[in-house]
This record gives sequence, structure tokens and C-alpha cells, in this order.
Amino acid sequence: MTETPRNPFEQMLAQAHEMAKALNPALESFSPKGFEALWPTMPKEAMEFWFGNAVNKDGLDAKTRLLLTLAGLTMQGAQADTAVRQTVRHLREAGARKQEIVETIGHMSVFAGIPAMTRALELAQDAMDGDKEGDET
Repeated sequence: MTETPRNPFEQMLAQAHEMAKALNPALESFSPKGFEALWPTMPKEAMEFWFGNAVNKDGLDAKTRLLLTLAGLTMQGAQADTAVRQTVRHLREAGARKQEIVETIGHMSVFAGIPAMTRALELAQDAMDGDKEGDET
């Protein structure tokens, strides 16, 4: 027997969950993390071209832009799990060392708070777990 939701938000969430199960039973076990595997990590050269200083020679490089993106995602409370993990994956490809990623997130604790920093660090660690390469980059 299912528990009756206590507030309107829980009730809407339960209703949406039931609707998703009715439309497609496979959605009950859907994991957004599995969906991330469909998005490959861009090669460093492509990131530099699209997001780096290829067009604006005096502008920020791709690594710096991605570090700023990670800082912004942390400031939002690190609520966008997929975005944080993908940004970390792209940062590693762009040449960021693990220390630089951790420092960027840690610096945001002053502005976003310890819970946001902790969540972002957990997501970053999750993204770097399969990272066998050292920090020589």
C-alpha cells in the first residue's frame, strides 16, 4: 500500500510518477546518469575552438571558461548533477588538474555555502572516479 502524499508538491510528484509508469513502464527505473553516457566528451581542440580563445585571441581559454562554469553550477547549489559531472569530464579533457577542479569548488564554499560545495565535490569525484590518468596535465 502506498503512503498518501502530505503536501501538494509530493502529490503532484506522485501523480507524475504514476503517469510516467502508465505511459512507459521502463521509465520507472530510468536513470539520468545512464543517459549521460550518450553525450561524449568533446576533444580539447573542439572545446578550444567553440568555447575557447580561437575566435577571440585575447579571450579566455576553454579550461578557464569551464572552471567558471563549474563555479557557477556550484553557486546554484550543485543541483544539476548531470551538468556538474559533464563539466568536470570536459575540464579534465581541457587539461584541468584535479587540484584545480577541487580548488574551484572549494572557493565557492565562501559564496554558496558548505552544503553546495560538498555536493559539487561529490559529483566531481563521481565524474573523476574512472579517471585513471594522473595530474601531470
